[in-house]
Amino acid sequence: MFLLHSFAFLFGLVVGSFLNALIYRLEKGDSVLRGRSYCPHCKHTLSWQDLIPVVSFLLLRGKCRYCKKRISMQYPIVEISTGLIFLLMFKFQISSLNQVVSIEILNLFYFWTVASLLIVLFVYDLKHYILPDKILFPAIGLVLFWDLLARGSLGEGGGFVVSGFSAASFFLAIFLFSRGRAMGFGDVKLAFFMGLFLGWPNILVALFCAFMAGAAVGIVLIVMKKKGMKSEVPFGPFLIAGTFVALFFGKLLVDRYIGFLLT
Repeated sequence: MFLLHSFAFLFGLVVGSFLNALIYRLEKGDSVLRGRSYCPHCKHTLSWQDLIPVVSFLLLRGKCRYCKKRISMQYPIVEISTGLIFLLMFKFQISSLNQVVSIEILNLFYFWTVASLLIVLFVYDLKHYILPDKILFPAIGLVLFWDLLARGSLGEGGGFVVSGFSAASFFLAIFLFSRGRAMGFGDVKLAFFMGLFLGWPNILVALFCAFMAGAAVGIVLIVMKKKGMKSEVPFGPFLIAGTFVALFFGKLLVDRYIGFLLT
């Protein structure tokens, strides 16, 4: 099992490296499938030894081999985060070698794909205050397809669709009431995705975590005078972080909360 866990983490590192390239090319409007990776400062084409996830960053001491400019910490952070998330998803999906069957492998790659799209949205919104439709719409389409076909439109999948529309309606009300000042329309679409992906009651866990974390970070930034009361702070990263918390620990948190109410 250790070898499988190692593979999941290393595969996540490789995917994280690709996601960094995707984020950069999305920012520049470049094609993701064409052209080799290059330094964003000197534009020098990178060789294979410059592209080993995390290892190249450490060996180069965080600097470009050619122009010696600093490499953003985004690159190793995204790679390591993707590796850890892939590993967690593997552990949650497959508990023993005897359970590694085709349907579980399909489920695993579905969750890995969704996680990759969420990581891109997290970083892009954090940097540019935008949730790009080029990533968000494919994510919604993938999860909607999974809900309707893999879970069944008349069974469990139908509940996930209802959860998606409920979450989106809540955020749409905030968006309309505040005239877009308290919530962007991208957050409405992201909430629809979250409901489709998490279902009930995990969507409540995700939203609760997102609002609590957002409020806490906002207060800290105001106290530190990094932001003012009217400053804009992207909410997408909090929603995505809440999604991961609910995905991994939602059932545990709900069960403990219900247990607390019953005691």
